Amino acid sequence: QVQLVESGGGLVQAGGSLRLSCAASGRTFSRYAMGWFRQAPGKEREFVAAISWSGGSTYYADSVQGRFTIFRDNAKNTVYLQMNSLKPADTAVFYCAARTATIATMRTRDYNYWGQGTQVTVSS
Repeated sequence: QVQLVESGGGLVQAGGSLRLSCAASGRTFSRYAMGWFRQAPGKEREFVAAISWSGGSTYYADSVQGRFTIFRDNAKNTVYLQMNSLKPADTAVFYCAARTATIATMRTRDYNYWGQGTQVTVSS
């Protein structure tokens, strides 16, 4: 069993930055691929970014490419999402997810464990 706890959300003006953190329990964190997803009101949950177990491979949605960076610290059992140049369209609840496999994917259904989410609001 893996428990994920997100933090770092909040209210920021357009053009600003936030760093989300996701702390994971369990000793097998380093074997899991991790992902960030988001869900805006009235919309389906969508892929944002993902990272392989080693951090050697990363994937991004087109909408965040070049603005967001996913990285992880396996010694701290934590994955991060650095978000720069934020836009009002980025407003959503952001979720951290763990996949019990080493290879990351962009599909929601491939992830086995989910955090409770953290709200990110970007004002114009």
